[in-house]
Amino acid sequence: MSKITTRQRIIAMADDLFYQQGFEHTSFTKIATILNISRGNFYYHFKTKNQILQAVIERRLYKTQEMLDRWEQQETTPEQRIKCYIRIVATNWSKIKNYGCPVGTLSNELAKLNHLSHSHANRVFSLFKNWLEKQFSQLNTKVDADRLAMHVLAWSQGVATMANAFQDKAFVLDEVNRMCTWVDSYSSK
Repeated sequence: MSKITTRQRIIAMADDLFYQQGFEHTSFTKIATILNISRGNFYYHFKTKNQILQAVIERRLYKTQEMLDRWEQQETTPEQRIKCYIRIVATNWSKIKNYGCPVGTLSNELAKLNHLSHSHANRVFSLFKNWLEKQFSQLNTKVDADRLAMHVLAWSQGVATMANAFQDKAFVLDEVNRMCTWVDSYSSK
């Protein structure tokens, strides 16, 4: 197992802080202080906050692709794989109730800031959408796989928002179960 580099530690901490307190409210100083690294060491790896943002987005893309690949390996049917995505809201309940969806919150913040990286950050959504579309296509549904993928994405963002707003775990679990039942209805068509 390889040693985690200072650069990797900075990216991981920035990722956590961007999620917990937002991109705009996260400073170099905060990241460096938490990691107990000098300004010089910090600036050796990243000259600007936008460079850190790009690295965080790349990390999220990589981790998302890893997760999707793992689901492909672990689950034998498209229904089971779609349900893995649906269950994310329940699996990550403790974080979502406190901070919302990491993909949605970053995308929303960058859109409000009219930040140039907004479209780059949305590539995580695109990874999920394309993967879900592939799963629905494998179900041989008579309904457009793209539309179904967008429906599942919209559902997950809505549930994550309500989970954050109302912090009602029973609601989240009920919604996850309803959505899994909905997916089952496509497997029997």
